[in-house]
Amino acid sequence: MTKGSNGFVPSVPLRIAVRGGVDAMALLLGDAGTVRGDGDVVFHGAPVHPSGTVRLTQVEAGTAWLEVGLTAVEEQITRVLLVGSTERGAMRDAAGLSVEAYAPDGTSVARYDVTDAGGETAMVLAELYRRAGGWKFRAVGQGWVSGLAGLATDHGVDVADTAQAGGGAAVPAAPAPAPAFAPPPVPAPGFAPPPAPAPPAAVVPPTVIPPVAPVAPGAADWWTYGPVFEPYTETGRDNDVITVGGLPPGPVVVQLDVRGDGYTGLWVLDRRNKEKDNLVNSTEEDFRGRLLATVPAHGTLRLKLQAEGPWQVQVSPLAAARRLTEEEAEFRGPEVLLHTGGVADMAVHYRGDDNLIVHVYELAGHDDHTTLPQYENVVNEIGKRRETVPLPEGPLVVQFEMADGPWRARLKRVQPPTRPPHPAPPGATAPVPFAAPGEPTWPDKQSVPGPRRNWFSRGRD
Repeated sequence: MTKGSNGFVPSVPLRIAVRGGVDAMALLLGDAGTVRGDGDVVFHGAPVHPSGTVRLTQVEAGTAWLEVGLTAVEEQITRVLLVGSTERGAMRDAAGLSVEAYAPDGTSVARYDVTDAGGETAMVLAELYRRAGGWKFRAVGQGWVSGLAGLATDHGVDVADTAQAGGGAAVPAAPAPAPAFAPPPVPAPGFAPPPAPAPPAAVVPPTVIPPVAPVAPGAADWWTYGPVFEPYTETGRDNDVITVGGLPPGPVVVQLDVRGDGYTGLWVLDRRNKEKDNLVNSTEEDFRGRLLATVPAHGTLRLKLQAEGPWQVQVSPLAAARRLTEEEAEFRGPEVLLHTGGVADMAVHYRGDDNLIVHVYELAGHDDHTTLPQYENVVNEIGKRRETVPLPEGPLVVQFEMADGPWRARLKRVQPPTRPPHPAPPGATAPVPFAAPGEPTWPDKQSVPGPRRNWFSRGRD
């Protein structure tokens, strides 16, 4: 399997091999994408889930084995994450890193070889998740530079500090013995085809936000970087390739809305039809986001989309991006914003659980409208937080490259601009008003409170 791909597996007890000499772990998650408590973490310090349905059984010759009894997994559990981590080096140093699932008769039913691991020290290699009355296996390959502690915290685990004053790590009592893991009493001679998926939900047309107002030439907040064109919109379902021709070369805003709970990936394709720039790599339910892409010199933008469910893609000029103002605005997911005023501070309140990554592109002195200058990374954090980021004088592009949940942003302490607006490209005119990309309402995830105990401090025997 390739990264992001998925397929049904038989609803039987599976044996799962995690190769590469990494430590293996399983997290059992509910609808909210979090564990219910400490017992939903299966690792070397607690190798058996209280229900007995998930076990870490053995480690041999660089391979760790997990057993997952799909037929007996509690109804409240909707996903089982298969995690690998390392205490020495990074995941890219793990030779032959892979995850493979076997049926009781030894048949391999799913395998994913991780070929693009980087400097992270923990990774969700794959996941098993419920779909249409059965179970599917998805190749994820999503890493956490913050390590196992960051990965666990992002999924609702209460991670304790391992160092304690005057003593070593606390080790709680071992869990009570769980029922034996056994195959079904009557083995099936073959695997039945998966149930037919439920009928897809219709794509909801986006609501329209107020258009970009025309601004008099010479005004300080007139956005003149790059040409303006009529937005292009395309809708579809599941995996596809989107081709948009006749565009002016340069940076554009790509809005993607997907209705579904599967993996979402979006890449720009090069002239050889190979993946060039990865714009989206997400397992978020109902993904939405606005992304930065660059139209090549020949004026055709090709995008490879991997999605489960109905989707809508809209390609708009950079001038269509929303403006940062002193009035607080609500957002969700990745976003592209413009700042046209003087030196200011940007206040951000992020309520997501995963990475928050923000880049700033300073356009002053950059006269090539077919490219963007090198960005400055101003935020790279994980989890809920409040940030205040100093911004230089505009014009700026502020890119929220990764943001998995709801967030707010506004400007404060804005100073008047000290320089004239960025010069327009030859032959450019003031932006004309048009309907900017929509802002559909996406429901926030509901957290599921539950008892949590400190588990990360439990060392090996």
